[in-house]
Amino acid sequence: MHNRQCQVADSPYRPDVDGMKTVADHTVLRSLTERFTALSPDSERRWGTLTAHEMLCHLGDAAEMVLRIRPRDRPVPSRHRRLIKLLGLWTPIRWPHGWKTNPAHNPRVGGTRPTTFATDLKRVLDGIRGIATARPEAVEPAHGFFGPMSVRDWQRWTYKHADHHLRQFGL
Repeated sequence: MHNRQCQVADSPYRPDVDGMKTVADHTVLRSLTERFTALSPDSERRWGTLTAHEMLCHLGDAAEMVLRIRPRDRPVPSRHRRLIKLLGLWTPIRWPHGWKTNPAHNPRVGGTRPTTFATDLKRVLDGIRGIATARPEAVEPAHGFFGPMSVRDWQRWTYKHADHHLRQFGL
């Protein structure tokens, strides 16, 4: 049996060692880009309520929040959920369906409303690329649910968030 040391405080696993995908990996980034370009305004959802176009706005808002382009409307509560963060980010466990969308990233509430599909798709891809190459001072220091986040954590979160929503539309 392989013995691994787990550093829960920051980013516990290294994708190149454990196979945990992050957007910092060019192959993963290319794959996500291909999956996003296969999305169309008519793509049917398998769960949830957002349309494919609204989902792009949701992901664009989330990426811009991570990159501090879109300011938060209130401070993040101080939480240290190391075990939840470890399980949610650094295991292959898929995120459950049915989580309520953050109102600030919900295009039907306080999020960005859809414009043109191509423009909103570009915004998502630009945001993901920005997180893929981000420096520590360029990203939010914490996530509202997972707590303190490193750049590597955000890169993993971005992959899992995008993958979750692409699977929502069968991609």
